[in-house]
Amino acid sequence: MKKILFAAAAALAITSCTNDLSDLNVNGKAPETVPAGALFANATMGYYDFVSVQDVNQNNLRLWAQHWTQTTYTDESNFQLNERDVNGSAFVRMYTTVIRDCEEARAALATTPATADQKVAAEGAIEVMEVLAYSFLVDLFGDVPYTEALSETNVPAYDDDAAIYGDLLDRLDAAVGQLNGTNAFGSSDIIYGGDAAAWKKAAYSLMLRMAVRMIDADPTAAQSWGEKAIAGGVFMSSADDMRLFYASAPPHTHPMWETLVQSGRTDFVASATLGDVLNALNDPRRGAFFKSNGGADSIIGAPQGYQVNYYDYSQPGTALEDPTWSHAAIDYVEVEFLMAHAAVAGWSGAGDAATHYNAGITASMEEWLGAGVDASVYLAQPAVAYDAATAGLQIGVQKWIAMYSNAPEAYAAVRQYDLPMETAALAGTVTPNRYSYPLDEYALNDANVSAAAAKFGGDDTFAKIFWDM
Repeated sequence: MKKILFAAAAALAITSCTNDLSDLNVNGKAPETVPAGALFANATMGYYDFVSVQDVNQNNLRLWAQHWTQTTYTDESNFQLNERDVNGSAFVRMYTTVIRDCEEARAALATTPATADQKVAAEGAIEVMEVLAYSFLVDLFGDVPYTEALSETNVPAYDDDAAIYGDLLDRLDAAVGQLNGTNAFGSSDIIYGGDAAAWKKAAYSLMLRMAVRMIDADPTAAQSWGEKAIAGGVFMSSADDMRLFYASAPPHTHPMWETLVQSGRTDFVASATLGDVLNALNDPRRGAFFKSNGGADSIIGAPQGYQVNYYDYSQPGTALEDPTWSHAAIDYVEVEFLMAHAAVAGWSGAGDAATHYNAGITASMEEWLGAGVDASVYLAQPAVAYDAATAGLQIGVQKWIAMYSNAPEAYAAVRQYDLPMETAALAGTVTPNRYSYPLDEYALNDANVSAAAAKFGGDDTFAKIFWDM
């Protein structure tokens, strides 16, 4: 029908050329096409705004990772999704903002004034952002629309989660070959300012993340991709981070400022799950993560999922109330923990596991407490000091702590390392393993989503996606 309408419109234009009224339908103050750079910036901002926020209507992964719990309205701390369409928000943001705008930016490159090499580098950056968005969806849901995701049909098929991962890694591999010199986006590249070499490091670091993620599901492929990433060059310091710095005034303030300050609400406090671990380890980051702590900065954590008085428990720290607070989609801290895991697995080029483990903890300490902080006392504690016999659990716990500002990765660590979580009050369960599919998908795409759901025990949130073994 759409093609017929377009054809009719074309015929009308041909037969009406002597009385052309088309100028009346043109808004002279608005561009007919959106520049590629603007589309790419919007896709980037859309991704970062979603994954960095804690909002009961959007991203609740701080609650699912049991870093925080709620005070009054506790449905989300009890893993409720459909009441506020939280799972639908994830679908909508990734598909309609991030992925769609990336694709439109790619198409708009054809009319962008730049050299051929700069356009190729821009295509590479687009690929990294798209892979990031798709991997987020797979990690959260399992099977999702992929090969048909951007087709004109509103009933796309769902692809196998492991197969999507394989294709995404192939795309990253192709992208790194494009990432040289500068890209065509310039200042519209709000992460790296057009520096293609920086994007290449981000691509290899994302490749390493995905490789380590799938290490139990397909150890051979994981090792091959992981060693390729390490040889290619991953982040070597915090200066490499794939980080977005927010502004001091709306509309580009950090989303957590909006949640914790601008809203004027008192919704979130420390979960006892995280608080108990940090207290047991005498973790010096406690006073940065949370305020209103007890003696010696001991966190007063609330039981997960109970209604509690906000002022009786530790609250999100002042760093999170800064409108200019930054967010890293993937950073050097995470990469060091990934390298530690790769070293334990014996991957070529990974180096020494203990060295990477200690470096990840130290870099996290510096992120929260300042450059040059002495982490030696913390690292020497028996429960923290690297032990080859318990390395898997140690890496998982320390990564979960260090990902305090990156909730999707904290939640991934809970699942990959089988970290013990508290049973939530009303749910009567520990943290689930995946998001269920949005209700809108059942209303609009029932056959395909139902087929996908059947693979996960009828859309059971405790069913596991492919890498969660």
